[in-house]
Amino acid sequence: MVMNTDFAVTDASARLERDRLELAARIERRAGSDGLHTTPLPALSFFRAAIPGTQVCAIYETGLVLVAQGAKELQLGGETYHYDAANYLIASVDLPVSSEVVVASAEQPYLCAMLRLDTRRLGELLAEASPQFPAGVSGRGISVSPVDGAILDAMLRLVRLLDAPADLPVLAPLIERELMYRLLVGEQGPRLRHVATAGSRGQCVSHAIGWLRRHYHEPLRIEALAEAVNMSASSLHHHFRAITAMSPLQYQKQLRLQEARRLLLARQCDVASAAHRVGYESPSQFSREYSRLFGAPPLRDVEQLLQHGSTADAVSLAG
Repeated sequence: MVMNTDFAVTDASARLERDRLELAARIERRAGSDGLHTTPLPALSFFRAAIPGTQVCAIYETGLVLVAQGAKELQLGGETYHYDAANYLIASVDLPVSSEVVVASAEQPYLCAMLRLDTRRLGELLAEASPQFPAGVSGRGISVSPVDGAILDAMLRLVRLLDAPADLPVLAPLIERELMYRLLVGEQGPRLRHVATAGSRGQCVSHAIGWLRRHYHEPLRIEALAEAVNMSASSLHHHFRAITAMSPLQYQKQLRLQEARRLLLARQCDVASAAHRVGYESPSQFSREYSRLFGAPPLRDVEQLLQHGSTADAVSLAG
């Protein structure tokens, strides 16, 4: 019997498009306005943007970003990553990045689903099925791959569950686990395995990032951080930069400035207080570094953001 491969490819493409359209419709129903939208499932959120061209500095947490409509570009360390409905994005560690919606309109806004990945659960899944997984491979903590039917189908089933709240506690963890498995065996699997494997250099960097996120406002001593994650200072610098495209000190600076911007946008304090709260002793140094990162002094930058309707959440997390 001869299989008609052209028909099989066409049928698979048609199903991908049907699933994408359904996912877009379900996201738009729950994300009626621009910005970040949480869901009853803590790890799952949606993002909507109808206006392209606004550059946003945000923290991309470890997770999967699946675009249902539109396109976006992300910049990390001078590298640009383009992702859209045909290409999903994976962040294997938490990263401060700059991003911009490049395809969107009022009629067809940019829409995406974001699933936060728990590296502890990834590690447990790896331990259970370790013989079938080859060793992880070091690389950037951000990457893009073509969407395949299995990943899109699982994400769509997870989003459908939001309409069945009684089923969420039982079925959502199963689908999340399926998605993690699909990602571990997929094109981005080696990067995820590198940070989820117990004792790996990638996991040590992931732990260092976790420490920096919890203690960004404190003085940073590289030797102490390296000792805390069981690495030498030189090894930490090398592997940290390989994954994040920046040094630990640069990473801490980005965290401080993004948190200060969030505080100012939320009107929680003035410029001097924000600088002090995130760890700066000199307000003038804070203003210089703030302007260098965001392109304008603190007050002018926040004014511009408020005029465009930005919120504290929208500039701290965005898919």
